[in-house]
Amino acid sequence: MKIETLRSFQAVLATGSFAGAAKQLNLTPSAVSLQMKQLEEYFGQILFDRSTRTALPTPFALASALPLAQSMALIDGLRNPRALSATGIVRLGVIASIEKSVLPRTLRLLQAEHPALAVRMSLDVSGALVDSVKAGRIDAAVAVRPQSGGSTRLHWCDLMRESFVLLAPPLSLGGSPDGTPAQLLERLPWIRYDTKLTGGRIAAAYVRRICASPKPGFEITSTDAIMAMVAEGLGVSVVPRPRATMLASYAVRLVELGPHAPSRQIALVARSGDAEDRRVLAVAHALRRAAASTVLS
Repeated sequence: MKIETLRSFQAVLATGSFAGAAKQLNLTPSAVSLQMKQLEEYFGQILFDRSTRTALPTPFALASALPLAQSMALIDGLRNPRALSATGIVRLGVIASIEKSVLPRTLRLLQAEHPALAVRMSLDVSGALVDSVKAGRIDAAVAVRPQSGGSTRLHWCDLMRESFVLLAPPLSLGGSPDGTPAQLLERLPWIRYDTKLTGGRIAAAYVRRICASPKPGFEITSTDAIMAMVAEGLGVSVVPRPRATMLASYAVRLVELGPHAPSRQIALVARSGDAEDRRVLAVAHALRRAAASTVLS
């Protein structure tokens, strides 16, 4: 029996359904159902009542939940990547926004905890990085996870979720003092975040949803360049929330998009066979801590 089966069991208990657990674990409901059948065969006990829409746990499942959770915690403690001594070279791809935000802190942690691990970095857009991981040209990549969840043949470790905001010019350069995001997009040229990028497609879908006829402008790949153009009064743009240091560098106004703002998921992706490699585990653990401190700061 695989440990992943126990994680699926915990997810079904937490979400109340096979479908909910599947979404949480990036699996199919049928795969989760098969895992639960295998677990029932292992214990020789029924775990869930499948006669309803929800996965109703049996008394045995409820009684097993706590000792299994404690066992999983002990196992996770034993395999804590911080205790591993990672050595050698790890080839890591990163997107531009991570290179300037989470990556420096990640490298500092790796240097302190795994001094014999050398990181060879490459910078590219998410799609190209994922292709490089698939082809084995790099060991892992920090990229934007596709909205579909990403290929199940790869291992995805979610790091942080970034919400999108609208950037508007300063009032001194003709920026509208008020108005909804839709109204601002109608009044000022829309500087599009490159739609060849996952983040650009997310932003474009949001703009088209709220504004039937945005005023056309430019299409730019770099968020730094977009901020510079907005600061010069050339238009407005919907982009992932910029870092505080970038906002301090450019005279732009940040407009929140409300509770229905789009977002993108940043994740570490590796081939399934490399997910337990000590080098990849060390990078993943450092990235998670760096991402958490970045979100909280």
